[in-house]
Amino acid sequence: MSIQLDFSLFAKPEFLAQVGKGLINTLELAAIAFALAMTMAIIIAVMRMSTNKLSVWVATAYVEYHQNVPLLVHIFLWYFGVAALLPEGAQQWINAHNSEFIFAFIGIGLCLGAYMSEDLRGGIRSIPASQLEASRALGLSYLQASRLVIMPQAMRIALPPLINHTVLLFKNTSLAMTVGVAELTYVTKEVESQTFKTFEVYLASTVIYLALSLLLMWAGALIEHRTKIKTR
Repeated sequence: MSIQLDFSLFAKPEFLAQVGKGLINTLELAAIAFALAMTMAIIIAVMRMSTNKLSVWVATAYVEYHQNVPLLVHIFLWYFGVAALLPEGAQQWINAHNSEFIFAFIGIGLCLGAYMSEDLRGGIRSIPASQLEASRALGLSYLQASRLVIMPQAMRIALPPLINHTVLLFKNTSLAMTVGVAELTYVTKEVESQTFKTFEVYLASTVIYLALSLLLMWAGALIEHRTKIKTR
């Protein structure tokens, strides 16, 4: 028995509206999670390269924990576990402000931040130690030297793996559907259950994810190319 495909679904306003809303939620989730991930990556990388043993231990424990526990478990832990430990007032506030979205971006951002911190640490380790010593000799504190001298260079060196983990972060936003975030994958599943157009609906979702992932890679390659030109 042959299966007849019906791509007229793509022209229906209600379908486009649902997919568009899911796409917007995906982009918002990815953007906020990326901001959190980069913030944590910088903090953890600096902590791990310091001479303070406690700081190094805390940063190492953070990285090992997030790298050895599946991302989906992190999201569940935040949504079902941490949420239950919060005071009643905090729970009510979060529930009133889209708790699914909040805990999803926290789980994704913290987890990918561990991976990105390793990218930055690799970039920092490739910079001669004499640069940090010279910065300290000029009167800069460890944090000032890291922020003004070391980290800008480390960012440029670590750009390729950072781009890869950014794309991975974007794709992993699909896991937020498991806690009820109405992102692209969640909406795709909903539309498929309403229309029974399985192939057509998931094909559209696949094309969107592929296009945006390639766009991120292209943008990252462009940024990398421009930074190389500026450093020549």
